[in-house]
Amino acid sequence: MFHEIAAVIGNDGRSTRLTESGTVVVYRRSRSSWQPVRKTAFSVQEGESLAVLRKKMADLISFLGDCRIFAAQAASGALYYELVKAGCSVFEAPGRPDEFLEDILEEEEKERSVRAAARNEPVPGPYEQAPGKYFVSIKEIQGKNPGTTSKQILQEFVSRGSFARLEIICDHVPPWIEMEAERREYSIETEKSGENEVRVVLTNPLQMSW
Repeated sequence: MFHEIAAVIGNDGRSTRLTESGTVVVYRRSRSSWQPVRKTAFSVQEGESLAVLRKKMADLISFLGDCRIFAAQAASGALYYELVKAGCSVFEAPGRPDEFLEDILEEEEKERSVRAAARNEPVPGPYEQAPGKYFVSIKEIQGKNPGTTSKQILQEFVSRGSFARLEIICDHVPPWIEMEAERREYSIETEKSGENEVRVVLTNPLQMSW
């Protein structure tokens, strides 16, 4: 699963209001950076009827595809509610995309975590392949449970450190795992193992006698 966020952008390269004309750009997270993958012009005129606005939003939602996170400088009214009805999380984020996309993704993951906890859903975790050696596919778990975050799956386990070796399959290396590895002095190795797939191996030197 890859992460995509759409944002409505003005001519100055900054986010604009949903009620203003601009370009809707869908950004996809690739490793640690965001790249634009598709865009479309979006124009709203003052005094347009609700029917016209709904048609424009239907076209926009179709363009978004599987992307269900949307950012604008400000969002309200009928246009905002059409996005929400379509299952989009809508964020108000002034500035340039490189200034807010990562923060939006982090906030979205937190909200999903809260929703999952409210449903009391059990979250799968790593399993032991051999003494001290664990494996988990974040990619597979999120494919089956789209609302599950990498932190829900792994944060407690990684923080606890009760492993000698942990192999992780994911679509990108979550930044928090890199920071946790550095903080706890785990060694970390990463390699691309397929299309939109990365293999991460954490080694805990304190447990290597297992």
